[in-house]
Order: sequence, then C-alpha cells, then structure tokens
Amino acid sequence: MPRPPTELGRKSLWASLLSICATGRRNSSSHQGATAQEKMKLLFLLIEMWMILEVTIKNTEAEKYHKKHKERNISREFPLKEKSVVSRASERRKLVKLINQKENGLISRNNQSKRKKKGTQDTYFSKTNISILKRQARKNRIQEGARLFALGTRVLNHSKNQKQKEEAYLLFAKAADKGNMKAMENMADALLFGDIHPQNISAAIALYESLAKEGSHKAQNALGFLSSYGIGMEHNQAKALVYYTFGSAGGSLMSQMILGYRYLSGINVLQNCEAALFHYKNVANYIAGKLEKNEGVPVEKVRLAERPENLSSNSEILDWDVYQYYKFLAERGDIQIQVSLGQLHLIGRKGLEQDFYKALYYFLKAAKAGSTNAMAFLGKMYLEGNPAVPQNNVTAFKYFSMAANKGNAIGLHGLGLIYFHGKGVPVDYDEALKLFQKAAEKGWPNAQYQLGFMYYSGSGVWKDYKLAFKYFYLASQSGQPLAIYYLAEMYASGTGVLRSCRTAVELYKGVCELGRWAEKFLTAYFAYKDGDINSSLIQYALLAEMGYEVAQSNSAFILESQKATILEKDQMYPMALLLWHRAAVQGNALARIKIGDYHYYGHGTKRDYQTAVTHYSIAVDKYHSAQAMFNLAYMYEHGLGISKDIHLARRLYDLAADTNPDAHIPVFLALLKLEMMHLIKDVMIYNLSEKWEQLNATFGPNWDLFTIGVIIILLILMVRNWQE
Repeated sequence: MPRPPTELGRKSLWASLLSICATGRRNSSSHQGATAQEKMKLLFLLIEMWMILEVTIKNTEAEKYHKKHKERNISREFPLKEKSVVSRASERRKLVKLINQKENGLISRNNQSKRKKKGTQDTYFSKTNISILKRQARKNRIQEGARLFALGTRVLNHSKNQKQKEEAYLLFAKAADKGNMKAMENMADALLFGDIHPQNISAAIALYESLAKEGSHKAQNALGFLSSYGIGMEHNQAKALVYYTFGSAGGSLMSQMILGYRYLSGINVLQNCEAALFHYKNVANYIAGKLEKNEGVPVEKVRLAERPENLSSNSEILDWDVYQYYKFLAERGDIQIQVSLGQLHLIGRKGLEQDFYKALYYFLKAAKAGSTNAMAFLGKMYLEGNPAVPQNNVTAFKYFSMAANKGNAIGLHGLGLIYFHGKGVPVDYDEALKLFQKAAEKGWPNAQYQLGFMYYSGSGVWKDYKLAFKYFYLASQSGQPLAIYYLAEMYASGTGVLRSCRTAVELYKGVCELGRWAEKFLTAYFAYKDGDINSSLIQYALLAEMGYEVAQSNSAFILESQKATILEKDQMYPMALLLWHRAAVQGNALARIKIGDYHYYGHGTKRDYQTAVTHYSIAVDKYHSAQAMFNLAYMYEHGLGISKDIHLARRLYDLAADTNPDAHIPVFLALLKLEMMHLIKDVMIYNLSEKWEQLNATFGPNWDLFTIGVIIILLILMVRNWQE
C-alpha cells in the first residue's frame, strides 16, 4: 500500500498544481491554440492527484478502523478480575450509596447502644489497667520488703553494739511497713521479749493475732505459749494445744518440739511415746544437718537458784574482769590461756562473742610457742574457712600434719578428715581409718564419732552396727551431738540394738536442745542480771515450754520471788509449783525438794505434810540430798505427815552432816535442840506437854530453835569475855 503524502509533500503538490493552472491560463490567453500534448499532461496530472487524494482518504479511514479494532482486542485480552475493576468500582459506589441510605436508619438506632458498649469497654480496660498497676506496686513492695529484711538480718547478725541492733530493727520496721511477714514476726518478738525497745505484751499479741490470720506459724506458736501461761491472754491449755498443732503443721520447729515434750510427759495430752518420737525426730533431723555444717549453737545454762547472790561468779559465764585477767596472762605468754581464749572466740562460748580474728591471733601466738593444740585448731580454721582466713586445703594439711606428727589427737582427727573427704588429696579411707583410730585411742570424741559413722554407713569398711554403736556411745559420753543423733537413729529403728522408743526420744531431745533458740539462755540471763525480770521470765518460760529443765527451774525461781509483774500474784505460786514439778520429773533434785517445801508451807496448793514427806523421801533415796535429809529428819522429829521417830531423826541429821560439810552447823543446832528437849522430858517429873503446846501456840512451832540460837550466842559471848 502506497504511503500517504506528508504535509510537506501536500504543500509542494498544491503549489505545483497552482503553478500549472496559472501557466495554462497564461498560455491560453497568450496562445489560444494549446497543443494536445500539453492537455494530455494536465489530464494525467489531475488523475494522479485524484488517486493520491483517494489513497490518502482510505489510509486515514483504515488507521481509524485499526485503532478502534486494537482497543477492542486489548479489552478482550484483560483477565476477568482486571476487566471488571472499573465496572465493579462503579457498581460498588452505587451499592455503597444504597447501603448507606438503608443503614442511615439503623445507625441512629444503634448509636446509643454502641455508646453504652464503648463505655463498658472503656470501664473494663480502665479497671484492668488499675489492677495491673496494683499488682505491680504490690510486687515492688514485696521485693523491697524482702530486701530490707535481708539487710536487717545481715546487720543484726554482725552487730556488736546496741546502736547496730537498733539499726537492724529500724530496717525490720521499714520491711514490716512494706508487708514483709518475717520482719513483722521479728518486730512482734522484739515487743514480746523487750529487745531494743521496752516490753509491750499487748502490742505483741495484737501483731501476733494479725500474723496468725495470715498463716504465720511463728505467730501461732507464740500465741500458744502465751495462752499456756496466761500471759496477756486467758490461761487456756486447750487453746494453746490448738495453736501448737497449727504451728507444727505450718512448719514451726519450736511448736513441734513443744508437742514432742507434751506427748513425752503427757501434758494436757495422752502420753504417747511414738507421737513424741515423730515430732522430736523432725526437729533433730534439721539440727543434725546444721551440726554437720559446723553450725551448732553452744549453750551456757546458768542455774539462777544456785547462786542468786552472786551470778557473776557462775562458771558458765566468763566475768568481764576475769576475761581481762585472762587476756593479760595471754599477752604475758601463757600458752594454755592463749589456746583457751582462741577456742572460746572460735565458737563463741561463756558469753564471749564469736570472733575469728581474735581466735586466729591467739592460735598463732600459741602455735609459734609450740602448742600442738593451737596448730590443730589453725588447721581446722583453714579447712573450714571463715572471715579471718580463706579456705585452704594445703595450709590446713600443713598445720594438721605438724600437730599429728607430735601425736596430737586433734591433728590426727583433722588429717583423717582431709583423707576421708578428699580435701586437696585423693580420697583414702584406709588412711583416714588409721588416723581416726589413733585419735580415738587418745580419747578425742570427734574421732570416735567418725569411726562410728564409717562403720554405720560402710564408708571404706564393711558395715558393722555393733562397732558403730560402740563408738557412737563412747563419743556421746563426752557430749558429741552427732554421735547422740546417730544413737537415737539406731534406737528408733532398732538398728544394731534393741528398739527403744523412750531412749530414742530422750536422745533426740538432747539434739533438739542445741537449736538456735537456745541462745535465749544467754539473753535471759543477762536480762535477769540487769534487773529486767519480766523479759528474763518470758524468755525462760518459752524455753521451759519447749522442755528445757534448766529453764523450768529458772522460771519457777523467778516466779516464787514474786518480782515479775506480767502475771497476777495469785498465779505465781501455782505456776512455779507446776514448773518445779516438770523440772523434778527430768531429774532436778532441788526441784524435788521445792515441791516438798510448797506442800509443807502450802504455797500454790493446800498444805499437805504427807505429800511433802513423799517428795523429801524421793530426794533422799534418789539424789542423796543433804537438804532433803535434814527436812525429813525434822518431820520425823515432830511427827509431821509421818509417825514420830526420834532415833530415825537423829540418823537422818547425822547423814545430812556427813553428806554435805555445809550442813554441819544446822545439824549441830538441830541435834542440840533435839537432845535438850529429850533431856528435859526425861528429867522433869511433871508433864510439860500442856505447857509445851501453850508455848507452841504463843510463839510458833519454831520457838525452840530461836531459843537455842539465843542461848548459843550468849554462850559464845560469855566465852569471849572469859578469855579476855
């Protein structure tokens, strides 16, 4: 197909056509007779122009047709979804308009309900956010309370003066304000026992009751104790038993120990050895675990009734002046004193604080002077590690070897421990056994215990329960606590020995009494010495409730002095009698005599001479008490609660003087009175019984003793005047 002419071509074509036409007119006007050839050229030119125009028109129409056809083809090639986009968009717009028109009515009706739903949702979300914030704040308070309590505990454990203790309790108070239960328990204890601040029993009870509702087993135990004695609460043993039961179920070791003692002695419950065994065993297992980690608590039990006039001279507590004198001797080079002071500071005994630095100082001085005991104790310090020296097996081995090479029992035992546990050396049971045997032969109780443990557990040797029992028994005679524990285990299970519930319970009881609560013996003693009778009494009373015999006699001694103010006057003698009785059952001879005295004078009970005679007789037969002999002789002399027997009275008076030298003077006076009265009755012709009874009624039953005393004083004065 010929291409259509361009715009420039069209212009040139028309220009040439116009020029030809103009030329033709000029020629026709100038030459009227144009030739046929020229006409033919013009005709062909016109035909050619017509053809060009026709072709151009056809091409234009063809281009339009092709363009329209191409658009149709493109629209057919689109996918269905793409093809309907425009149409669907327009349809959607129409539908949206229709839907909007239809929903306009519904919107007006639903607007109100939507607003209500939105308000409910907003309220729900606001409450949820508030709840989350509260939980987070509570969590933060708990964490802060726990941090403050831990810090206070650390400060209290390392406190060396009153100011540091006050700082510790201030931290406890802040932790308690954050809701920390343990801190609140400590604050309640401080109020009850009078630690740091003055004693406030009513405030302590209110706090304990609040804690008990939260499930605090310590609070339940405390409320049981207060109910048992009627201190600040109604005296109610049944209620106390309920509190102790809940406290024990919650994990209170003190409650379990109290229940064990009650079942053992049958106090407000039926006596049940197996129940006592169950409770004591639980506590003993815990204490034994502490003892194996060398966390035992040494206990100094001062008996107040023995030295009420001069407590400072008691051998259980080292007086400050005596301690200063010992320090002076140690600095002057007394090796034995150096070792003794080192031991006292190493474990904290006789009222001295535990101080590893002072212990290290004295042991080093004694070791340099050649003390093998000091060398062995240095090895012990390095083996266990403490704030003064880091744990070092090599150094421990060196010091133990130095002591063992010189035959020191403590050094041999320490070296055996290194081989037994493989501390810095390979485990060697054979070598350990040899070293333990050498130390045990020298009488060291810890080595005897280790031998017993090896045979009991079969560590490096064949199990032999008979040998284990032998060594445990030997060690227990020296008071080795772990040996006592394993003896209790053997008696409780019948391993290697005939099972005995009673024996097992008594042994477990001895182990349980090494718990940290025994520290109250010292605080109670110092409170009594400082004149804080109420604080001392309540601490001794708690220990007495747990079955400590010394605490029972001390509590009774304080009560009978009637210096305490936390109990009514009419409660003191009956409570003291009850405590003396519990102490007497546990073997306290003085308590047995006190029970006789209470029945003789009618303190806290009705006067009963026969019961007094019974208890005096037990004290004489079982404990050979000179005081009981004297009292019983007096009752035989006068026929009080028993048939009058002058000959038996003389015999008991003489026996009392032979038993205790301090009884010579009272016995002499009593015998002098007895002989004089007997002489008067034999010599006088007439009967003086009526006059005698009149004198007894006028001057009292002891007027004769007073008269004899006056006569003796007059005789002494006469002898002195005669000598002058």
